[in-house]
Amino acid sequence: MPEDRPPYPPFTQETALHKVQAAEDVWNSRDPHRVALAYTPDSTWRNRDTFVSGREEIIAFLTQKWERELDYALRKSLWGFHENRIAVRFQYEWHDAEGQWRRSYGNELWEFDERGLLRRREASINDVAIPEADRRIRGPRPREEHGVDIPLR
Repeated sequence: MPEDRPPYPPFTQETALHKVQAAEDVWNSRDPHRVALAYTPDSTWRNRDTFVSGREEIIAFLTQKWERELDYALRKSLWGFHENRIAVRFQYEWHDAEGQWRRSYGNELWEFDERGLLRRREASINDVAIPEADRRIRGPRPREEHGVDIPLR
């Protein structure tokens, strides 16, 4: 039975916003298996300088990521869309085992198949050390903040 992840391309403003929020929600679950189901079985990624192919590698990558990036909390904003592609900007905060907090800034390019699954993801990310007092992302986004753009700084 084929897997589907509506909404399907081609995207509208409304459906692109829905995809971005759904991605934010599933990534904030910090469940690598659940996240991997949003991607095609042969999905390809570039994440910083790491290249990943297929769900098993996605699961392994995310498992290691969230073992390092503790208390990870993410915000995504739609940047643009066209047909089966979406561009996203994002920020997430996390701390390492020593307690140093970081805010990671990034951009993603997504390409979807006809069933609404992500088949290609390219992410460029930079990390900035921050004091805990400067944190502004604390857990999943409350429903009343869905669609609110994240500030640049």
